[in-house]
Amino acid sequence: MNASPVLRLCGVGHRYGSNEALRDLDLTVHAGERVAVLGTSGAGKSTLLALLNGSLTPTTGTVEVFGQNPALLSASRLRLLQRRIGTVSQRLALIEQVRVLHNVNAGRLAQWSTPRALASLVWPRSLDVVRDALARVDLSWALHERTERLSGGERQRVAIARLLVQEPELVVADEPVSGLDPVRAAQTLGLLGTSSSQVRTLVVSLHQPALAREHCARMVGLRDGRIVLDDLVAGVSDAALHDLYALS
Repeated sequence: MNASPVLRLCGVGHRYGSNEALRDLDLTVHAGERVAVLGTSGAGKSTLLALLNGSLTPTTGTVEVFGQNPALLSASRLRLLQRRIGTVSQRLALIEQVRVLHNVNAGRLAQWSTPRALASLVWPRSLDVVRDALARVDLSWALHERTERLSGGERQRVAIARLLVQEPELVVADEPVSGLDPVRAAQTLGLLGTSSSQVRTLVVSLHQPALAREHCARMVGLRDGRIVLDDLVAGVSDAALHDLYALS
């Protein structure tokens, strides 16, 4: 295991006004780890993942990603850091009115110059890469479809394809399989955690402990904004999961 962690949180807390969403979190994730974040709705999972990809700044404590504190970076250096991070959010952040190929190609925009990115809207670039990514999520037929015509589950798979063409070192995924059937959910988690070109680290929030057991090596459980469970999957008992999800 690498001496230098991909993610390090020390004493992290975050507030939305008077609501304390996270409090006193310490967490370290090393390269290549596949970490499932579990907990009931409102436990703080989405807030935690937003801190990990640099889109949110902690109210207290420090977050380091690849050894850098996103809160202290200039806008240009933050963009460079975020190129190394692939994010799948619950909102998907797709442009509904354009063809699927443009949404998938958006995963490469940070690697292109502005003129090249603009030209790609007229003369799409790297179509072989886009086709390959869509094939991996079983959407080969959708290359030229308008994104707004797709179902919710199909849009979710377009977002996964966009991440695949980005080829990030770290994937932060917030409920990426919530709208997918069990077979596609398992396929998607496999795609998120693997890369042919580099060691990929995955932190994914899930509602299904069974998927976490099958596709991740470590579980982190949140309850009322605190980490109450952090162990290898093999060490997490059914009783511990029951306690995590039990009503207060």
